[in-house]
Amino acid sequence: MEKSIFKYILKYSAAQQIYLLCVILAFYPFLFISLDLPKIIINRAIKPNADGDVFEAPIFGYEIEFDVSQLTFLLILSFFYLALVFITGGFKYYINVFKGRMGERLLRRLRYQLYTRILRFPLPHFKKVSQGELIPMITAEVEPLGGFIGIAFADPLFFGGQLMLILGYIFLQDWRLGLAAAALIPVQGFIIPKLQKKVNALGKQRVQNVRRLSDHLSESVSGIGEIHAHDTSNLELSRFSSRLGGIYLIRYEIYRRKFFVKFLNNFIDKLTPFFFFSIGGFLVIEGHLTVGALVAVLNAYKDLASPWKELLAWYQQKEDVRIKYEQVVEQFEPQGMLEENLQHDEPTASSPITGELSVSNVSVADEDGVRSIDTVSFTTPSTAHVAIVGSSGSGKDDLAQVVARLLAPTSGRVLFGGQDIANMPEAVTGRDIAYVGSNAYLQSFSVGDNLVYGLKHRPLVDRKYNAADTAAATLEKAEAAETGNSPYDYNADWVDYAAAGVSDGEALIGRVNTLLGMVELSDDVYQLGLRGTINPKKRGDIEERIMSARHALRDRLSEPEIAPLIEPFDQTRFNTNASVAENILFGLPVGDSFDLEKLAEHPYIRQVLDKVGLTEDFLAIGQNVAQTMVELFADLPPGHEFFEQFSFIDAEDLPDYQTLLGRAARGADGLTEEDRLRLISLPFKLNPARHRLDLIDERMMERILEAREAFAADLPEALSDKVAFFDVDAYNPTASLQDNILFGKLAYGQAQSAAKVREVIADVIDNLDLRDTVISVGLDFPAGTGGARLSQAQRQKLAIARAVIKEPALLILNEAAVSLDQSVQAVILDNILNERHGRGVIWVLNRIDDAQKFDEIIVMKDGRVVENGSYDNLSAQDGEFKALLGSV
Repeated sequence: MEKSIFKYILKYSAAQQIYLLCVILAFYPFLFISLDLPKIIINRAIKPNADGDVFEAPIFGYEIEFDVSQLTFLLILSFFYLALVFITGGFKYYINVFKGRMGERLLRRLRYQLYTRILRFPLPHFKKVSQGELIPMITAEVEPLGGFIGIAFADPLFFGGQLMLILGYIFLQDWRLGLAAAALIPVQGFIIPKLQKKVNALGKQRVQNVRRLSDHLSESVSGIGEIHAHDTSNLELSRFSSRLGGIYLIRYEIYRRKFFVKFLNNFIDKLTPFFFFSIGGFLVIEGHLTVGALVAVLNAYKDLASPWKELLAWYQQKEDVRIKYEQVVEQFEPQGMLEENLQHDEPTASSPITGELSVSNVSVADEDGVRSIDTVSFTTPSTAHVAIVGSSGSGKDDLAQVVARLLAPTSGRVLFGGQDIANMPEAVTGRDIAYVGSNAYLQSFSVGDNLVYGLKHRPLVDRKYNAADTAAATLEKAEAAETGNSPYDYNADWVDYAAAGVSDGEALIGRVNTLLGMVELSDDVYQLGLRGTINPKKRGDIEERIMSARHALRDRLSEPEIAPLIEPFDQTRFNTNASVAENILFGLPVGDSFDLEKLAEHPYIRQVLDKVGLTEDFLAIGQNVAQTMVELFADLPPGHEFFEQFSFIDAEDLPDYQTLLGRAARGADGLTEEDRLRLISLPFKLNPARHRLDLIDERMMERILEAREAFAADLPEALSDKVAFFDVDAYNPTASLQDNILFGKLAYGQAQSAAKVREVIADVIDNLDLRDTVISVGLDFPAGTGGARLSQAQRQKLAIARAVIKEPALLILNEAAVSLDQSVQAVILDNILNERHGRGVIWVLNRIDDAQKFDEIIVMKDGRVVENGSYDNLSAQDGEFKALLGSV
């Protein structure tokens, strides 16, 4: 990257900068006339004219005569002045918008380039730099560069030209006033940059300290479990406070120096008007200067302050941006970066990965010269099944990464079919080699998108846009080309079906289901599908199938062993296994308008209670609930199981309710509106079957059903889409698949009711052949950042399936199944070796016994290959492999 911010700007926007400068030059004549016109109006239109109705006005150096009355002449000049205001304002608007767009385009280009460089960083570099440092550099630190790029050349000309124009105009009025106006500018131009240098140095320190603060934040988030486990929160808070203190002191010093510069600059600015008033006033009194000229000079000088301040601000911004740019460039040029052409070039011939694999004298050393791999050499067919074994620290992990071209060797070469892997583009290594480590990382996509992530190399089918979206897509494509961004449409279909060995999306789903079974992930995705939701408008086929499952389950509710387990929803009946809030709503909230935990606070709910006469009844029930809870929990520790079962009142809120009950005992008039709300909210949480407090009797259930009816009947139009009501014949888009099938509540108090109902639902789904349908919904389950919503085992299984689905010539698994149960490891190992028959597999094993299933075994020790051969040969020799077998 260019070392200078100005070289970078000229490289990518020279033509736009020149155009902008031409526009600024075209602006100057209009600016000059706007400065001179007030003097002309005062001296020639307002003052009496000795020539009668003939008036002259100098415009662009020409005396133009106007044979009109004085009032008409005044109006002509006034409207001309108004037109100049509009023209100069239009110029400024256009110039500012153009500068902003140009700056944002180059900022977009710079961020894109920095991100592409991150993708080319060597993996060891990420051990020395954290995401807490890289993220702020691309997001926050380069943000000021966007504002500066547009003004880098324009502002010095725009404001410098204004400054010179105004000074020239003042000199034309009187050379002595011109000298007074210009006298202190060299002083400011000399002193201000000198003072600014220290501010710049402090700014550099601030940037470095903020990066370290970001790094600390990243560490704390990643290691939050360790902080809690070792009670080091005070240590971390102290360290964080120390960093904040350092930043505070630096910023305080910056403020002191920055505002001293402003104070000095403002003081010097105010000296010049002193000269104007004294010298100019003297010249007017002596008759050497007209009042109009003095007014014009004062008006011009008023306009002089703005460009001068803008020039000083430009200089300060330039220094700040220069420091940030240089620091960013320095951080984004590590040694060992992948060549740019290797990241983007497409293969020009058939893949060499199918040839023989030859590792020749490969060594890997860290920055201290310590070798994790030391002159390793071996040769094997790329179609063989090879196991790499060794103790921890033997170098087997790094060897797998070297063969996958994820780790560049310090010396030596890795050859496929006689071609050096270091010279192969990622389009070859990333498609024909698949690698899975022991700690898989997933993108924040759905499970399905993560699964096919390795099939998305280039868009293969353009997306079809409607008329409105086509214009936006065309504009974005043009902007991407203008800013050097990716030319590919992210919304297109990127999946390479042929690479997965299928012809279309439907066949891919079948292949996905096969792979899920291969890695023992089918049941996990099935359960995710039951928890998932669908949009019936987009997945109408699934809606119909789930509704058929609901009806099938309802038909089985008459069976004696199933009937006691489920209480179905019924519009005309109170559901005793649902809360009062759920019974009134009789549906699921959409959005935050009707929060079940705060339902009593909603004005419309209170209106419904008033309408059916339940407000005072709920107040009385709430008082009884509070009294019962206080008596029941008074002597219990905060963690007692009763607090979980009767989750009306938290342990820390008990004293407040005791006080509230004391006020209630003196009469309802003593309760505040907040007290009433707290008491009324308690009945909403009552679940009759679970809590058994005998506060919701048959009569109260009937009245709550009246409230349900009133709630639905009078629901305002603005709230009509905020509740998805239960309907036995309609799919509920807010509920999960399982809840849509169940369409009711599990009966409380039935032994193992949840497990039994899951079995019944599974039986219904299997009978209707809906398992694949549920799995397809599970594939839409969001994996979360880094796959955080999935377990470690699920992430590893998904990563293995992701590697296998792209049908690579060589599959490398680096202890990829180490986090799984041994029985699951064995099944996945057998499945993959059978699936990969005749195609290459390199597996770094964590269980030495599994080596007997491979064609060849490579034994690592202290960074070297000490043995290699078949299982039978190595196990019969008294060597390292036999020692490893004996240690199991």
